[in-house]
Amino acid sequence: MSNYESLENLIETVSVTHKFDKPSLVFLNTSDVLKGKILTNTYMPVSEMKGQAKKTIKNGDILYSEIRPKNRRYAYVKGLTNPEDYVVSTKLMVLRKLNDRIDNDYLYHFLTNNETVNYLQGRAENRIGSFPQITFNILKSIKIWLPNISKQKQIAKVLSELDYKIELNNRINSVLEAMAKLIYGYWFVQFDFPDENKKPYKSSGGKMVYDENLKTEIPDGWAVKRIDEVLNTGLGGTPSTKIEKYWNGEFPWLNSGEIANFPIIESELKVTESGISNSATTLMPKGTCVLSITRHLRPSILGVDSCANQSVVGLFESDLIKSSYIYPYLVNEIPRLMSLRTGAQQPHINKGIVDESLILVPEESILNNYYAYVNSMYEKIINNAFQNQELAELRDWLLPMLMNGQVRVGEVEEQLGMVAEEAKNYNS
Repeated sequence: MSNYESLENLIETVSVTHKFDKPSLVFLNTSDVLKGKILTNTYMPVSEMKGQAKKTIKNGDILYSEIRPKNRRYAYVKGLTNPEDYVVSTKLMVLRKLNDRIDNDYLYHFLTNNETVNYLQGRAENRIGSFPQITFNILKSIKIWLPNISKQKQIAKVLSELDYKIELNNRINSVLEAMAKLIYGYWFVQFDFPDENKKPYKSSGGKMVYDENLKTEIPDGWAVKRIDEVLNTGLGGTPSTKIEKYWNGEFPWLNSGEIANFPIIESELKVTESGISNSATTLMPKGTCVLSITRHLRPSILGVDSCANQSVVGLFESDLIKSSYIYPYLVNEIPRLMSLRTGAQQPHINKGIVDESLILVPEESILNNYYAYVNSMYEKIINNAFQNQELAELRDWLLPMLMNGQVRVGEVEEQLGMVAEEAKNYNS
């Protein structure tokens, strides 16, 4: 018989201190997980996290951030070859099922459903004297509808079919991004863009000249400029949190952690026009490249008009230099910029370092040819991100409908037949 049961009877939080006996250890912070995935970014070296306890993980675990649940910093640990090589921040709960009365996929979809996330966010915001944060005691008090294990698997399967479609779009986006970066590398790092005879420029003997600033040869006719000589940049800001009319508006407002999203199409918080005009933040148009400058330095591209806090720098497109050129440039710059961070508690760079960074400015005709190749790739990436947003909303709507019987599994499977077939082909 179906019934509701508290999560405390079904899951535990694991906190086992890790021994630092391997040079290959990977440290996962809250910013390294997002919407079910462990991000493949430049992880913080374990050596930078001295004095903090770490936790071990294994496949099947669910990592769930204690901080601001609506940021969706969670991950389902699957398919890790060596999970023992990962250590986890104290701010990431390691959730593990206690018994076989609950299906792991069913549990994951329940914990990450919009209703659960919104409930946890509300509990986090209501904590006195603390920034929005939850504890395991809060999470384990939630009651979950617990049908028999067969029914759980059926519901999880339906929701997973939507996950497969989302993952398919993510894979397509990864391939498109890799292709665009590859073209950028050939054209603007190796300088083998097509010459007037459609042959690779440098390899075919194109004229190169030595540049004193970059200490290397560049194609004849190209220039090296500071970022602030060719692009407008802006630093974000935060409207007063004490003035209610500045918040819950229509304009997305990003914190530095949200720059890990690529592309950026949503934010946890939104501000009003009054909040923008009465603070240092600026509304940046979609297409702007943004760079987080605190702790983890990451670039992204705005898919929607957005504001940001003071830990984010925006690099605005110009008539000549577009985001499809700025973004891969920033990706290549990350190792250098990381080496320039200062501050023990919050390693960071400032906007001046970004403004003073040197950027190669190719001839206009070369850039226009490049845009003809890659702009459609970036447009497709943004379109897929919006489609994933719609699929995730559908998935969040379906779970409670399936749980309370308003929608039958068979009906949904029939409607999602095309998605399931596409997912099957993708898995093959």
